[in-house]
Amino acid sequence: MPSITRSIRAEDYQDVPRAVAVMPKTFAASSRTERHFHPRAQLLYATAGLMMASAEDGTWVVPEGHALWIPPRLPHAVVMHGAVAMCSAYLAVEAIAGFPDRARVIEVSPLLAAALAALTREPVLYDEAGRGGHLAALVLDEIRRAPETKLTLPLPNDARLRRICLGLIDAPATAFDLDAWADRAGLSRRTLTRGFRRETGLTFGQWRARARVVRALALAADGVAPRQVAASVGYRSIQALRGRTEALLPEP
Repeated sequence: MPSITRSIRAEDYQDVPRAVAVMPKTFAASSRTERHFHPRAQLLYATAGLMMASAEDGTWVVPEGHALWIPPRLPHAVVMHGAVAMCSAYLAVEAIAGFPDRARVIEVSPLLAAALAALTREPVLYDEAGRGGHLAALVLDEIRRAPETKLTLPLPNDARLRRICLGLIDAPATAFDLDAWADRAGLSRRTLTRGFRRETGLTFGQWRARARVVRALALAADGVAPRQVAASVGYRSIQALRGRTEALLPEP
């Protein structure tokens, strides 16, 4: 069987004649990738640290033990908070029939984590009828059945609502209430609330709470003290922020 060296360049895995091609890689704190896309689907699994990814239709936070499912050819950018170790699984388009067509953060089961780690120790051109092929099939099965988490900030298409969302992402501690944001956007309260729910599936309050938790997780990964994290995202106490965070993160 011909040999292909395992590299840390994503482009080297896009044409591998296997259903699953895995690439472990590490990044220094504050590293980032510019907006890009891959011909294959990607599972971006954080084995250590925290990543924040963004695309035209949303922002996602990927803490340790979670992964971001990225459909083929979706332009996205990633920022690292803290030192990050990750494992990318690039999946052939023909192997993902029925998989989600939008990005989502999923829980990584112990079985999926172990299968990905084991597949990194197989040749890139693993034996499809042997251990490598069995591991690849297991990876696909576990991704397909993995539950989605709430670590997503869907972005609306309406330009006025999107400006509000981007303002909340940039300054999550802003004290404006719903009426103040509606006034700034030139919308009625009713139009804003209906538009938010229609375009994001969340109420304004739910979306803002998620935005604060997402920023808090990133600040914590950057080493900011807990009390300062809470204040930076608009909470008066660590306990209040912890309650919101526990509502979004699954039980360990």
